[in-house]
Amino acid sequence: MACKNCLPALLLIFISCAPSTSRTEYALGTKCSVTLFTPFKESVYRDIFARVREIDNLMSVNVSSSDVSRINKAAGVDRVKVNKDTFTVIKRAVFYSEISGGAFDPSVGPLVSLWGIGSEKERVPSQEEIEKTLPLINWRDIELDEEKRSVFLKRKGMALDLGAIAKGYAANEAAAIIKEAGIKRAIIDFGGNIVTLGEKKTGTPWKVGIQNPNKRRGDYFGIIQLNTAEKQTIVTSGAYERFFEKDGTHYHHILSTVTGYPVKNGILSVTVIHSDSTHADAISTSLFALGFEKGLDLLDFFPGTEAVFVFEDNSVRVTPGVNFKITDKTFSIK
Repeated sequence: MACKNCLPALLLIFISCAPSTSRTEYALGTKCSVTLFTPFKESVYRDIFARVREIDNLMSVNVSSSDVSRINKAAGVDRVKVNKDTFTVIKRAVFYSEISGGAFDPSVGPLVSLWGIGSEKERVPSQEEIEKTLPLINWRDIELDEEKRSVFLKRKGMALDLGAIAKGYAANEAAAIIKEAGIKRAIIDFGGNIVTLGEKKTGTPWKVGIQNPNKRRGDYFGIIQLNTAEKQTIVTSGAYERFFEKDGTHYHHILSTVTGYPVKNGILSVTVIHSDSTHADAISTSLFALGFEKGLDLLDFFPGTEAVFVFEDNSVRVTPGVNFKITDKTFSIK
């Protein structure tokens, strides 16, 4: 769902043995890679990427015929019947909007378009433009009809953007196809939305490096050791993923639904660990937008959801259930 020319959000680097085989395709606005470690039929890859493209074609704002594009075009005018997948994701998005107090909001589309971060049209909008756009950002104005499976945006000019949740949903769907094929060990990386299935060949858990937000991609500052659960997902939201600089100021793509500007609360990145990639995708964005203290309050609603917060002063705060080790001594855990 990312814009044209956006950098791929490859935030986590696996520390593991060499893979058996992998395939990468461009979808969901980023590079999507799947690595399978056990015997399989080639058709598994075809099924995975066909499913990913189906989701992209339903939910991308860059596909004019997508459900989301049709919803946005009909904003303030009419209800739009949508595919079951689209309805499911929008319903989940509205849930996370409510639980986060609007810090996560799929109706952020007009603000995303205004800034254009990651596209050829990126710019710093005027305060007047922002103030005119903010009233259009309100998840409460998304009307869902479960029986008719329809979506209605109550005000003209409103627009959905599912970029903060759709990759997680697609990663879950890919994992389901892999499991149905009887494959026990695999890695899914959809632009940094990572899902691990099973464990390494040695019987030990996967280890995942977290991107150093101050350095080039591929440089990690710490390692998470996952447990041996059948499925784990790791998602990072960071101020370094998509951004531009203007007059010495750094403008990143995670926008505040309150101020209309990129969120500025001292956080550089938030990594979430959970079994559900849709959940981890939405929660990582929510925690970044809320900030540390309010983010911890949100996590109280979701036992089993763990997080790693990285701050501008290179301090790191980790929830109790994370097996995490610093590898770059310029960072420290508090």
